[in-house]
Amino acid sequence: MAGALTLPEGTAVVCIGFMGAGKSTAARSAAQALGIDCVDVDRVIEQRAGKPISAIFADEGEAAFRAAEERITLELLRSPQARVLALGGGAISSAAVRAALGAHLVIWLDIDLDTAWERARDTGRPLARDRDRFAQLYAEREPIYAALANATVPGARSTGMRPLLAALAGVPPDTTLLWATSASGDYAAFIANGLLARHRFWPAAITGRRFLVTDGRVGGLYGGLIEPLEGRVAIMPGEQSKTVAHAEIVWTELARAGMTRQDLVVALGGGVVGDLAGFCAATYQRGVRYVQVPTTLVAQVDSAYGGKTGVDLAEAKNYVGAFHQPAAVLVDTGLLASLPEPELAAGYAEIVKTALIAGGGLWERVRGGAAPADEQVIVACARTKLRIVAQDERDQGLRQVLNLGHTVAHAIETTTGYARYRHGEAVGLGLLAALRLSGQDELRQEVAELLRRQGLPTVLDGADPDAVVMATARDKKRLGEGPVPFVLLQTPGDPRPGCTVQARDLIAAVRELAA
Repeated sequence: MAGALTLPEGTAVVCIGFMGAGKSTAARSAAQALGIDCVDVDRVIEQRAGKPISAIFADEGEAAFRAAEERITLELLRSPQARVLALGGGAISSAAVRAALGAHLVIWLDIDLDTAWERARDTGRPLARDRDRFAQLYAEREPIYAALANATVPGARSTGMRPLLAALAGVPPDTTLLWATSASGDYAAFIANGLLARHRFWPAAITGRRFLVTDGRVGGLYGGLIEPLEGRVAIMPGEQSKTVAHAEIVWTELARAGMTRQDLVVALGGGVVGDLAGFCAATYQRGVRYVQVPTTLVAQVDSAYGGKTGVDLAEAKNYVGAFHQPAAVLVDTGLLASLPEPELAAGYAEIVKTALIAGGGLWERVRGGAAPADEQVIVACARTKLRIVAQDERDQGLRQVLNLGHTVAHAIETTTGYARYRHGEAVGLGLLAALRLSGQDELRQEVAELLRRQGLPTVLDGADPDAVVMATARDKKRLGEGPVPFVLLQTPGDPRPGCTVQARDLIAAVRELAA
């Protein structure tokens, strides 16, 4: 693949993932793109044993199979020959294999549990006969895959690995690449400490003149990391700049600078800049490309991904906007070091929200005291959001779970003129209301304590709770004359969108915040 990924001598591309994820298909696609050999480790094991894996399990037991799998996998990983390997789903259970993978380019084929079960059951796989055991294995292995992966790609893209491999060209060491998919297009999200400040990384596949949209503070700190620039537009920091009037300023400045449809907008800043710049990119000359460069924790864990762009009205938040996926997202977690503590804390509320939605290992890590700027947590939050967006880009169903706590949060922001609370601070209060409405009293207490530890407000101050309740009726999720639907939480990892909430319960939950 000319001008793209070059593998150092002795380095293999290794596809890992759960049963049914499409590892073998992805390995063949990658090998074809790179012009090198493809080896399916399971097939090598079967050839040497002279029988299928199911027979090895039946005749010799799983322990014997794992021993052979480890021996053969290590042998293939140590070969100096450039190749693409498809590992068995359980090969990463070996500590020796995990250690050996550190010298190679590891691509995780990510698949959800239900799809994996549908693909694997009734295929004769020894470990795909019992649904409960299958689910247990999935939960055990998922964090291992995540920890080993240099790049994550949804299993649905296993037949087309060429764009992913092109995106990996020139990527600095220790960078995590998340391949984002949606109905309207795919893109790469690159996450690393020092991605911009130390490595000055820019994706080779993203060409065109760059026009920066930022705020005055962030532009002064980090604008030089995006050079060369053809033009700059700076807005005032803060939610008050996320308006149609400011969008007109950006459009006008881009036109005066001579931006064309072949060029691209670079959104350097937090959620306000990302939403505003993305909206301007979606509408300028009926749509141009843009790259998100998030510099706040809120943006790095949430708003920079998924293509929701827009501006606020005085009547309600995010009422004018468009779905417009970025061409790439560049996340330098080291830039968070310049954030004031209140901004970092505000981003933490979005981490808690995402962890409650994801459940599992992410929730356990967060409730266990993970630091707000923990890079693994940032990656896990981004992966969680991208998984959801891949299934529902246009917010028609599943994606609405990402609004957990946001109905009340947006109402708080609106009624206080977008000036009293940072977005993340309002989200924290909204989460407490949502958990009360969900009947999760103990969990609400735990979340409140997590928020307090970061200095986030857990009491609504400076806002009329009844006005907040009334403002929820203008939430953009409302359809027709019916009540606004809420996202409630059955348990961490089990959010429920589209829930009806009784008016008296909502009033009680919001008034409790002000008590």
